[in-house]
Amino acid sequence: MLIRIPKSSEPRPSEITPESVYRGRRTFLKTSALGAALLAGCSQAEDEVVSGGGELWTTPVKGPFSTDETPTPYESVTTYNNFYELGTGKRDPSRNAHNLKPRPWSIAVEGECARPGVLDIDEFVRPYALEDRIYRLRCVEGWSMVIPWVGFPLNTLLSRFEPTSRARYVAFQTLYDPQMLPGQRRKVLDWPYVEGLRMDEAMHPLTLMAVGLYGKVLPNQNGAPLRLVVPWKYGFKSIKSIVKIRFVDKEPPTTWNRAAPDEYGFYSNVNPDVRHPRWSQRKERRIGEFLKRKTLPFNGYADEVAALYAGMDLRKYF
Repeated sequence: MLIRIPKSSEPRPSEITPESVYRGRRTFLKTSALGAALLAGCSQAEDEVVSGGGELWTTPVKGPFSTDETPTPYESVTTYNNFYELGTGKRDPSRNAHNLKPRPWSIAVEGECARPGVLDIDEFVRPYALEDRIYRLRCVEGWSMVIPWVGFPLNTLLSRFEPTSRARYVAFQTLYDPQMLPGQRRKVLDWPYVEGLRMDEAMHPLTLMAVGLYGKVLPNQNGAPLRLVVPWKYGFKSIKSIVKIRFVDKEPPTTWNRAAPDEYGFYSNVNPDVRHPRWSQRKERRIGEFLKRKTLPFNGYADEVAALYAGMDLRKYF
């Protein structure tokens, strides 16, 4: 496994766009004609959620593996995303985010492990040192972002529950509650949302359990209070609002693979050479940019993760 030494050119946490600068930019946009167009349709509820985000459990430290690319503006990260439990439109999650109540919240860890248990979210997070990690996120639809996440390596969490030798995969499940997640009232997917990783993918140091972004607690529309971030895979693998983690011995079902197996494979690694049936993956549009850029294998993290798939036919195991 190759571990990349952070470059001296990588941004410090202080170089990430401060929240005060973001708010100043938003105020300017609101007073301009361009701003009026960009902000059209944003409800009061959306503004309240976007401007929220409480203090974290501890002050995060700079984590490894951060990209040196400029982070996507906070407003774009929190108002343009996929979270079908809150609606199928890109703006729906921020508009409906006020329905989600991230407290009280518990997470069950079970299956092939020596120490299963159910923990309150605050108990769940408190033992871990939080890190700032700036990761690229690539959506299968062809757009991408650069997001300053706050979280802790998933491997430190999984080790705590002592998975047995029978644990070959890790399965994740999202909250199922149509009152809090109104998108679940429609059968657009088979609810609750489920995802999975092979054990070596889950234990890789790049894989992050995120509890915040931009130095604040994770907003509801981005998967509060706890979500997965797997930066070399397409964004739908990074399951949100997690309530259950299960160690299993067989490849677990995943929501999008069940819905359209010819379009969404279990692995879902960013691979520009595997064409989605409805669009090419060779290029992507970074949110905030006009021109498209070339899509990188494994979303630019090939040095770190390509060895996990040595000898595999990545067109077959897409």
